[in-house]
Amino acid sequence: MKSFFTLAAFAVGTHALASRAASCCFHLTASGGSSGSVGQLSDGQNRIGDNSLSPAEFCISSDGSITDGSGRGCILTPPTTQFQCDVGATPTSGFSISSTGMLQFQGSSTFFSCQTGQNGGSNIHTTLSSALSDCQTIELTADSCIPSTSTSPAQNSCPTTLTSGNFEFPHLITPIDSSSPNTAHSTQFNGKVTSTVSSIFNFDIPQADSGKTCSLVFLFPQKADLQTSSFTFSGDGKIDFAKLSQPASSSTTFNNAPSVSADLGTITVSPGNSFVVSTFSCPAGQTVAFEMKNAGSTNLEFFEDFNPAPI
Repeated sequence: MKSFFTLAAFAVGTHALASRAASCCFHLTASGGSSGSVGQLSDGQNRIGDNSLSPAEFCISSDGSITDGSGRGCILTPPTTQFQCDVGATPTSGFSISSTGMLQFQGSSTFFSCQTGQNGGSNIHTTLSSALSDCQTIELTADSCIPSTSTSPAQNSCPTTLTSGNFEFPHLITPIDSSSPNTAHSTQFNGKVTSTVSSIFNFDIPQADSGKTCSLVFLFPQKADLQTSSFTFSGDGKIDFAKLSQPASSSTTFNNAPSVSADLGTITVSPGNSFVVSTFSCPAGQTVAFEMKNAGSTNLEFFEDFNPAPI
């Protein structure tokens, strides 16, 4: 049996993010330490809290770069990483919108708002520095361009084989168990989610994927469609997906597992469906890790398999 022990596939393409020409445009609303719609000064500085400004429009392209409604490239100005849009600027890539609508930069949905002293407005930054003061942690939510979660039957929406197209399968799957927090379970062929067990998946992304758009997808076919795999499933199907701050290893345990760098939201899974978890600029040349954990009463264990129908 020729099997790649695969969980969620990394699909490489531009299917989940439309280009500016396709009018994949959105507005942003801040929440957290500062709240309100994101407006824009005439010079392209993006502001929160200045009620004299109208909501600004942004458009995201397949490489994760953003332009504003005037066509200006949105950048992170050095050294303070201020998010603003300038005439003639080449937009910074690496942005994405998660399945829950959160704007992310390099997989993180954490931004910072820092007071300007002008009309109650705050600038937006991706990192803190000594040059900034009076800053609050925020998140930014888009009102459009959100990757959809498919609810079509697997035989219509899931490929029957992964031999065509660009995809990556996990090179490490390891469970971590809160009931046995110091036990390392090494790498496994099965993914598992229970009330105490979650699973971490490492993906190695080729350097050749630089400049492309990646999607994290979970394929969950009907058991009758499986040739060489199987699964057990019960409960409400709620699973939380998260990107981790660094890859796992064969010695990873519950207590030493990498921290979450970006929560990708909770999806209710059920057999016969495929799910786009998140779409983002491909982290070319890197190993990235994602975690699946119970967000309700889910009990799921599946044999990671490449053969039809892939799971």
